Amino acid sequence: MNKKILKDVDVKDKQVLVRVDFNVPMEDGEVTDDNRIRAALPTIEYLMEADAKVILMAHFGRPGGEVKEELRLDPVAKELANLLNKEVVKTDETVGPEVKEAISQLESGEVLLLENTRFNPGEKKNDPEFAQKLAELADVYVNDAFGATHRAHASTAGVAEYVKEAVPGFLIQNEIKTMKGAIDNPERPFVAIIGGAKVSDKIEVIKSLLNKIDSLLIGGGMANTFLAAQDYETGDSLVEEDKISLAKELLELADEKGVNLVLPIDVVIADDFAADADHKVVAVDEIESGWQALDIGPETVEKFSEVVKDAKTVVWNGPMGVFEMDAFAKGTNQLAEVLADLDATTIIGGGDSAAAVRKAGLDKEMTHISTGGGASLQLWQGKPLPAVEVLDDE
Repeated sequence: MNKKILKDVDVKDKQVLVRVDFNVPMEDGEVTDDNRIRAALPTIEYLMEADAKVILMAHFGRPGGEVKEELRLDPVAKELANLLNKEVVKTDETVGPEVKEAISQLESGEVLLLENTRFNPGEKKNDPEFAQKLAELADVYVNDAFGATHRAHASTAGVAEYVKEAVPGFLIQNEIKTMKGAIDNPERPFVAIIGGAKVSDKIEVIKSLLNKIDSLLIGGGMANTFLAAQDYETGDSLVEEDKISLAKELLELADEKGVNLVLPIDVVIADDFAADADHKVVAVDEIESGWQALDIGPETVEKFSEVVKDAKTVVWNGPMGVFEMDAFAKGTNQLAEVLADLDATTIIGGGDSAAAVRKAGLDKEMTHISTGGGASLQLWQGKPLPAVEVLDDE
């Protein structure tokens, strides 16, 4: 990364402000998936053992710059305390006198969690005044929120400008090293699997990957737009009409680059977007009016499996169907099973893909599962991550 790293910094008895990504799934005031919290533990525990005063900050949900009681971080503090087996002090503010008083009471090796950074309207605007107030809390700033590195917010990028030392945590180091290594120096054959709902979300990453990969498998809702670009009838399936010409260009570009671009040959269609909808498997040229494609079919899974079975590097971002509904999760789950059995580097690019692989119980079988969907896509494109760029150079 050409950046100074955490182990280069003396943190003993210092106030270390750590940006973490604790934007975790929650239900009835309880954390239902603690993977992002666990991902930050190596950095937090290192700082505790190094006798730093550990001050954590994180965002949660979309409160729109206002205090929303249901988006407070108290359940997260409770979960973190359980994982650390140590008390975690939690403030009801992000900056201000209450926070400074709580920090003054903090002993070396102890942990404090600030309130949701997005309660402050200056957070998403990267407001210098808010960033400076955060910086006043720290001798050292550590960014370990990989999932938020593609956004230049006050707590991810702005604060680094006003702190004497600003470095990445272990999670960010590992994410960048692993994913950049796979993308920049892949062992071949190199296969990318791209899914999810919309082509528009993945245009740039597809264009970038076409310069690097040997094969590209496209599934999920976005595959419908590519099918429409090949003049297939798509019924009531999600299609981005304004992106059909772009899909045609991407198909031509893949051909020009000699990339094997593979689309579904059969799909699971349903008469409603609902878990209990009537559904059936049809070839892609048999999608009926009033029905919508919600998953790839078994023949497509077989075709995709044939492509990936000899791969030595696979990157995957975006599910193959509406995996949250069991009836439309088979394509994603079966493809995950194929990847789990490969003798290859398998990298899952965060977001829904990571959730799908975990739901299938196959997360331990993958080489790397990223904690950030948008950030990993930006990294795959070779674009800089704003919140990493501002950290101290070596």
